[in-house]
Amino acid sequence: MGKNVAQKIVEAHLVEGGLEVGSEIGLKIDQTLTQDATGTLAMLEFAAMGVPRVKTELSAQYIDHNLLQEDYKNPDDHLFLYSACRKFGLWYSRPGNGVSHPVHMERFGVPGKTLLGSDSHTCAGGSLGMLAIGAGGLEVALAMAGEAYHTRMPAIWGIRLAGDLPDWVSAKDVILEMLRRHGVDWGVGKIVEYYGPGLQHLTAMDRHVIANMGAELGATTTVFPADEAVRAFLESQGRAAAFREIRADDDAGYDGREEIDLSSLEPLIALPSSPGNVVPVREVAGREIYQAYVGSSANPGLRDFAIAALIVDGKQVHPRVSFDVNPTSRQILENLIVEGLLEKLVRAGARLHQAGCNGCIGMGQAPATGRISLRTVPRNFPGRSGTREDQVYLCSPETAAASALTGVITDPRTLPMTYPRYEEPKTIRLNAEMLVPPNPADAGIPLEIGPNIKPLPRFGALPERLEGPVLLKVGDDISTDEILPAGAKVLPSRSNIPEISKFAFERVDKTFYERALVYQKQGFFIVAGENYGQGSSREHAALAPRYLGLKVVLAKSFARIHRANLINFGILPLILAPADAWDEIAALDLLSIANARAALYPGSSIAVTNITRGKTYQARHDLSERQIEAILAGGLINLVKPTRNEEAAVFAAGVKRTPESRS
Repeated sequence: MGKNVAQKIVEAHLVEGGLEVGSEIGLKIDQTLTQDATGTLAMLEFAAMGVPRVKTELSAQYIDHNLLQEDYKNPDDHLFLYSACRKFGLWYSRPGNGVSHPVHMERFGVPGKTLLGSDSHTCAGGSLGMLAIGAGGLEVALAMAGEAYHTRMPAIWGIRLAGDLPDWVSAKDVILEMLRRHGVDWGVGKIVEYYGPGLQHLTAMDRHVIANMGAELGATTTVFPADEAVRAFLESQGRAAAFREIRADDDAGYDGREEIDLSSLEPLIALPSSPGNVVPVREVAGREIYQAYVGSSANPGLRDFAIAALIVDGKQVHPRVSFDVNPTSRQILENLIVEGLLEKLVRAGARLHQAGCNGCIGMGQAPATGRISLRTVPRNFPGRSGTREDQVYLCSPETAAASALTGVITDPRTLPMTYPRYEEPKTIRLNAEMLVPPNPADAGIPLEIGPNIKPLPRFGALPERLEGPVLLKVGDDISTDEILPAGAKVLPSRSNIPEISKFAFERVDKTFYERALVYQKQGFFIVAGENYGQGSSREHAALAPRYLGLKVVLAKSFARIHRANLINFGILPLILAPADAWDEIAALDLLSIANARAALYPGSSIAVTNITRGKTYQARHDLSERQIEAILAGGLINLVKPTRNEEAAVFAAGVKRTPESRS
């Protein structure tokens, strides 16, 4: 039997293990991607390893999340990241150059390469025929140091695309259809690979939209073939030499298959507060809106902004609506200007923001309390927008622009106009000026460390006995945004674990931090439902609770990246068996694991005693020997450099740029 695209790339990069689904594999990583919300920790972790320069073919650091400069914290961290790039040999994308994923696609993406990124939407790189995977910052730092990336071999699910998209329907509706069918945890343990005749109608940027939100399905990654659409994209970017054709063999097999007839799709929309809560737009048409937002890594292409511009051309958005436009790269902004599209948007009432993540991550553009915000972003988890009581709906640029005009949710097919099809020009204006290439050598460059950056916490080995209260019990689909929020108030403290820990579980239980301090030395448990830790890859959602004393998470199931982050920082992820044991455990119950170290071996069952209720439950795990070793050591970094003092490793090489009194 022939091979599919994902199998070909995995096989070419396999350094440990085999292609058997569920077995642990090690992959050689060609490229890495970090952004400023996660990159500061990744750079601190890399520096602590004592490796003088990155060992990948290419590593890039983007400044795209934390662009608001309300005080010194974000700009100080930007300077730290710039100095780290100069010292360690990374590309540096300056603030305002754009969102990491489309910029990486424009300038660095290469078919057939592996890409590991400390951002869950790194999977967008699959649009070019890459194996692009989101991971925690520590795993990315290890890849930068030349180490293999370890994961379990996913099942590869083939999605055959047939037909062509109707007018007013676009790539966003394709991935929303997948979410409508499957929800937010179907993709756990899967690679989603698209193939079939319908691909000929999807550009590389259309595929980026679909691949990006594969993260919302819970998938390890999404893969497309590198075909003529990818060749055309790379040629338009002045990088024709980077093209390499990679297609599935005619007789390629998949672990599962389904089909989407593109011609049968209609405009879709995800209701609050989950990307999986999808319905046809027509079912909710007429609801009054406050905001319509176009941009983000989920709809980053020139076409996405052009369609919105052509829909609102010569018109004025509703006076109640904030029509927010976030260009996703400096290059796209320039081309909107060159083609006269930006003028159409601004004239119609658009509020123009700098190229970056911005409102998608809660950095500005927060909506009014309880008012509907239509957004082309990938996620609508509760409060992620920056407004605690938000009402964020996820939709296509067509639906967002149509609704901006009418002031209510509008099926764009009902607008009294012909669909303004847009074909991107073959020749566009290129801009790579805000990308700073790596220095050829270290040359004694110091790390510029401001007072906001604190040493990484050190954690001890797993004790033999674990005992503590259930400090928090939560339900299904708790996201990392709920565990450790993003936004303008929280993320500036990303380099200061003691400070950012004050916001742990703030959106779930405002008393959590104060209660955790009581049990910080003893330790505590958290009990959770299905798909615990979905969403962002930010390892702060594991590191902050660990700093506060979290020792064990008992859940029905875990999201892939967050589970890995728990392991990386020495938190034991256990699956309750039977599942109805979840119902018997209450918040503040005292739990105990008597022989944690001795009982932890591959395939073992671990007894968890509920001292309060006089019951014992059997919990299972699927940890590999390598992961067990990390848990026992108190975290992966203890294995990498078990005797190294991270503070000495990093801070001895840095300089304080601002007075201590500001810390």
